[in-house]
Amino acid sequence: MIDYAKLAIIGAVLSIAFGSGWWLGYSRYVEYKKSVEIAAKVQEAKVESITKQQALVTKSIEKEYEAKLNLLRQYYANGVRQPNSSGLSTNSGITPKPFDALAAYSILAGQCAETTQQLVSLQSWLNEQMGIK
Repeated sequence: MIDYAKLAIIGAVLSIAFGSGWWLGYSRYVEYKKSVEIAAKVQEAKVESITKQQALVTKSIEKEYEAKLNLLRQYYANGVRQPNSSGLSTNSGITPKPFDALAAYSILAGQCAETTQQLVSLQSWLNEQMGIK
């Protein structure tokens, strides 16, 4: 006959073995979960720091760009003067086209200067952003 006491002991031993195995796995899972949470918080802090640094760089470059752009616009607003273009020709048949060409040149030179400044500022911004770690 089957001895119920032996079966109960075997059942208890198996239950304890299963329970301890489950508890060991669960405790490892809890430790892993905590380590992931800590790593996530560290990463979030790093991302927040980098985001703040990038915002400061962006704001600084924007202010510098706007200041330089305003200076360029002031310079080209009065028109760029060519060294030999100050006097008028005595020929009465001249139409105002050369003066329109000078105005167009001034506008074009201003636009080119603005575009160049935009590229220089973009390069500066990119270089500073790449330096943030």
